[in-house]
Amino acid sequence: MPDRGLLSVHAFAKLSRTTPATLHHYDRIGILSPYTRGKNKYRYYTSGQLSLINMIRTLQKLGMSLDEIRLLKNLRTPENINYLLNDQVIKIDRQIKNWIESRDLLLTVQKTIRSCLQVDENAIRVKHLPAEAIILGNINDYSARRNDYDALLQFYRTISDKYPELDLNYPVWGFFSEERIKSGDWHLPDRYYFYNPQGHDKRPAGLYVIAYARGGYGKTDYLYTRCLNYIDENKLEICGNIYEEYPLNEFCIVDETRYLIRVLIPVRKKSASSRKN
Repeated sequence: MPDRGLLSVHAFAKLSRTTPATLHHYDRIGILSPYTRGKNKYRYYTSGQLSLINMIRTLQKLGMSLDEIRLLKNLRTPENINYLLNDQVIKIDRQIKNWIESRDLLLTVQKTIRSCLQVDENAIRVKHLPAEAIILGNINDYSARRNDYDALLQFYRTISDKYPELDLNYPVWGFFSEERIKSGDWHLPDRYYFYNPQGHDKRPAGLYVIAYARGGYGKTDYLYTRCLNYIDENKLEICGNIYEEYPLNEFCIVDETRYLIRVLIPVRKKSASSRKN
């Protein structure tokens, strides 16, 4: 009969939240052997070995192979273990940062999709929007026959160089100056931007005309014409830069002609002098 301080394989497996088969495997490869064996050849462990198996399981979860853990076990010293733990903490911190960035990305995309699920696509609304953090690119260069795809590629390169640690998987939208939209020129964005919690730029808080249309990238003529007519009919005037978004795009829609386009146009009530003119 074993001493009262000893634990059978099944009892030890239950306390360590593992299985007898795993303990037998650890024993075979020399990672964790039982404290003793009884006359019946049964394996017995001590409660003191719980901390050891918990560390083994933690190292496995962090990606260490059993061979690496066995080598460490055979060469363990306080210095080696301290170095290992420090290295693993650095890896964990890096992974946490990656998870937080990925979570922020998913929440941003989810927020964008949810904002359109119940929207009336035929209506034009005027709504006060809060400020949103964005990352805004440089003014696009369309010289030398460059097109919007060239400008988008340059945007990614610039942002990648400026923010080397930033996740660039956020959806990218178009930014137009007030003057461009007023003149009826809305075919090539002045800049590109994307929403990002780490952004140093802002889409300002304020009153916006918000309208939607279905179509592929750049198919916005009808949408802007509707908005400008609405603004004029309701005695409003544009008072800032315009944001063109595709909240439902290739990420969640197969048919590119069914993408959902949204424009956000900052407005204010026309002043008396503006109405006279």
